[in-house]
Amino acid sequence: MSLVAKDVDVRRGARVTLRRVSLALHPGELVAVVGPNGAGKSTLLSVLAGEQATSLGEVLMDGRPLASWLPRERARRLAVLPQEASLGFGFLAREVVLLGRSPHLGGGTSGEDTRVALAALDATGTRHLAERSYLTLSGGERQRVQLARVLAQLWDAPARGPCYLLLDEPTASLDLAHQHLVLEEALRFAQSGGSVLAILHDLNLAARYAHRLAVLAGGRLVASGSPAEVLQPALIAETFGVRVEVLDRPGAPGPLVVPAAAAVRSPR
Repeated sequence: MSLVAKDVDVRRGARVTLRRVSLALHPGELVAVVGPNGAGKSTLLSVLAGEQATSLGEVLMDGRPLASWLPRERARRLAVLPQEASLGFGFLAREVVLLGRSPHLGGGTSGEDTRVALAALDATGTRHLAERSYLTLSGGERQRVQLARVLAQLWDAPARGPCYLLLDEPTASLDLAHQHLVLEEALRFAQSGGSVLAILHDLNLAARYAHRLAVLAGGRLVASGSPAEVLQPALIAETFGVRVEVLDRPGAPGPLVVPAAAAVRSPR
């Protein structure tokens, strides 16, 4: 069981944003996608979410073409946290999270749905915001409420089968403590039997929480493997244009990347 992109190309006019990219997400793991700006990270996430058509290749969820899944059936197994989730209505934070239960609803919101929504707010440290208007929240608070929404959507994982959580820069607007809170929750989701893909810019956060890193550059997958395998000074210099030192930390969950000098060249 897995969510798989197989030899995917994406073209936008004359520009190719993804070139023959293959990536599989398996239950029980958190995969961090890293790379410079414009590398194709968000495009890859959109492809895996079924929101972006491919020019070549295909996406399979549990062996079936993703496009063949009925929308409600797919939404019970696959949830997406975008970089920015626009919402122009003054819903309470609790109501926003309840939107994540929509694929599971029959004739209306049940007590179980409310319980799940409150538990998801607890998991993201936003229970105290439950009765606040979403429009009054800070950017970081909104991001955590939106994470609670997608967690509520997949709360029963893996009882309903393998579930896939796709997070596009989930730590971008968060302070240090909440960056770790969000990624710890994503890791717990994976450890419960789900599968997580997270686009991250901070290599040290990726090394700390991911089981596997996928490095994109110029629309191509240039490396994939454990943080220790992937985070090599030569690869980082070539991909990001920055000279670094990579320090081993015995007993720690990943290596530490430390800039050693200014950019040595433009990243590819």
